[in-house]
Amino acid sequence: MLRRFLAIVLLTIGATFIHAQPSLPPSFQAKTVHSPEAADIFVRWGGKGPVVVLIHGYAENSDSWAPLAADLMKDHTVVVPDLRGIGKSSKPEGGYDKKTQAKDIRAVVTALGYDKTFVVAHDIGNMVAYAYAATYPDKVERLVVMDAPIPGIGPWKEILLNPGVWHFNFHGPDAERLVAGRERIYFDRIWNDFTGDPSQPDEATRNFFAATYAQPGGMRAGFAQFTAFSQDAKDNEVFERVKLTMPVLAVGGEKSFGPLQAVIMRSVATHVQEAVITGAGHWLMEERPAETVMLIRNFLDSPQVAATNQRGHYVEPGMAKASYPRRVRVPAAR
Repeated sequence: MLRRFLAIVLLTIGATFIHAQPSLPPSFQAKTVHSPEAADIFVRWGGKGPVVVLIHGYAENSDSWAPLAADLMKDHTVVVPDLRGIGKSSKPEGGYDKKTQAKDIRAVVTALGYDKTFVVAHDIGNMVAYAYAATYPDKVERLVVMDAPIPGIGPWKEILLNPGVWHFNFHGPDAERLVAGRERIYFDRIWNDFTGDPSQPDEATRNFFAATYAQPGGMRAGFAQFTAFSQDAKDNEVFERVKLTMPVLAVGGEKSFGPLQAVIMRSVATHVQEAVITGAGHWLMEERPAETVMLIRNFLDSPQVAATNQRGHYVEPGMAKASYPRRVRVPAAR
């Protein structure tokens, strides 16, 4: 009887954990850093060792990095900011171009007393991370970008023609009015369109992130990330004149960007390694957390990474290369 009771309790705890909202380790410290670019950036950090900055994307906030942060903090110092306008960071009227947000990230890094770091990014975080690496190339030791395009780079124009990225052009006061009180419906469309697993993100995660953007000014600030794309493309035209030389890992979900992520990064970097997460769509931390964490850790920790040539592959055993993304299909680079 006791054994059966304990089994039921463990199952209940396990189910609760699986469906809990994402959250960074409770041991992390937190503070708000004032950026000279007129924003207050909320950041959490913890662990000990080489510094890794994690930059989240749209439809999420910094808590999306929970699985990776929990693993890396064992032997790294993990720094996890909320981008301006998202989560607990301030929501100014402007400054959503990624060049400005790169300066926000630099303000966070230096305010915490750090200098050179690894940088890991996903989604719109890729765009900020690229601007950061291009602006401060001697401050980024290795760069990981996951499953998103970069304005003006590579097949950007073709990607914009794809109806799957309708949300790139859905913004402005009328869009804010349409979404007000219906944030969960709006984000469900984005989560569902780009997942490789219909059960992910799960209900608790969706409710948590939707509530984050439902805060006053949240959707205005979120939409501003897309409004800035035209300026981002102009800035990136200048950035790409000088190629990134640090090792770069370009990760795509098999059912999303796949190997196209590496195609994009080879337009702007000289040492790019390619990885595809089998079976995954866009939401890598939710759909394939264990595989994604292992991939990133191995790249950050590998002493051989700097020696890999431009078209070297960094693919875990058993990980299949995919064709171009099912949902964001563009012509192959020549």
